[in-house]
Amino acid sequence: MFQVLLIEDDWDIRKIITDYFNRRDEMKVSEAADGEYGLELALSGSYNLILLDVMMPKMDGFTLLKHLRKESDVPVIFITAKTREEDALYGYTLGCDDYVTKPFSLKQLYAKSLALLKRAEGTVISDEVNVGSITVNARTLSVTVNGNPIDMPMKEYAILKLLIDNANAVLSREQILIKIWGYGYDGSDRVVDNRIKNLRKLLGPAGSQIKTVFGKGYKIGG
Repeated sequence: MFQVLLIEDDWDIRKIITDYFNRRDEMKVSEAADGEYGLELALSGSYNLILLDVMMPKMDGFTLLKHLRKESDVPVIFITAKTREEDALYGYTLGCDDYVTKPFSLKQLYAKSLALLKRAEGTVISDEVNVGSITVNARTLSVTVNGNPIDMPMKEYAILKLLIDNANAVLSREQILIKIWGYGYDGSDRVVDNRIKNLRKLLGPAGSQIKTVFGKGYKIGG
């Protein structure tokens, strides 16, 4: 059975999530009502997944994740009322695995959690991931090409990290939009094309590793 840690200061939210998850056979939920205690439990290393609120007493979720990522690569899903795309992107750059905004569907949250747990099961996560000549370091939020540092805006970094995390898999514009801009984005999906174009330019010759798959989306390869 997977062990899940829910760090959330709202008693009602803790209760409905815990009750819903614990009625099923795959997960067992433990709780923390503030950031400091939540971090203490998270660092114990006994959890397979952490569900993390952002706005909490004693320590907010962003700060907690910064500390946690120095010691652990345990999967983290943010559950928060902060709906700005800048907040979601910041969460991803800190190392969260998903970002769910309140109000949310319990059924969807459970499905996301179970999928993430099964995907992470038996895997080893490294700070540095490379494809071809491109290396991304999730802890320092840095990018290098053949060892040379590349400066880039957060959006381009987040897209590159997403592509590398799904190397050789095709990601549609819609998938990239949802992951980077969030479900609430109501602009044109052409924003993805523009960011990809800029990303290729920033990467120089290595930008050719990002392939356009006609009618489907984008992928990155060696």
